[in-house]
Amino acid sequence: MSSLQADFAELLRRIEAGREFTHASFEPIFYLVFDPREILDVKRQTPAWQARLENDGWDVHTLSIADQVADILEKAPLRNVWLSGDRKAPLEWSRTNGALANALISHGQLQGRLEALLSSLESKANAIVLVTDLEALHPYLRIGAIEAQLQGKFHVPTVFLYPGTRAGKTQLRFLGFYPEDGNYRSVHVGS
Repeated sequence: MSSLQADFAELLRRIEAGREFTHASFEPIFYLVFDPREILDVKRQTPAWQARLENDGWDVHTLSIADQVADILEKAPLRNVWLSGDRKAPLEWSRTNGALANALISHGQLQGRLEALLSSLESKANAIVLVTDLEALHPYLRIGAIEAQLQGKFHVPTVFLYPGTRAGKTQLRFLGFYPEDGNYRSVHVGS
């Protein structure tokens, strides 16, 4: 069994067992952590993992961060201004990235989409959310910032397919090169 398959099997065991109550809080948040070099393998495996979850009785809902980012940026009111500015100064990456990051976080755009999905599933039995394509957050933000803002709103198991590395029990390094971040209140399985 490949390490991705073994990690997914372990993730399923953890989801089924639930999380232990701790002094902080109990929210069913899980990260399947994998080496960023395995992003394509994870994308290939995701449909099989969804089918496995469905066969196990789960009502699977998927949220692609890449699709959400693309939709938000496509519909942004300042899109024409950005395109004009990009034509004038195509190498101004820091300004461009700053403007795009602002569009994603202003008014809780990206966070609101995940929150809406979680709210819609709150009373549904056996619902589970798979959050995919987290690499689309680079270089704008990290998922930990969104997770922190949604504290108390994870009422259904939520699995983040996280390209990165683990640093200890609670710290993660997004894409393997961002600084270690320990602000996750979740179960981590994998790399």
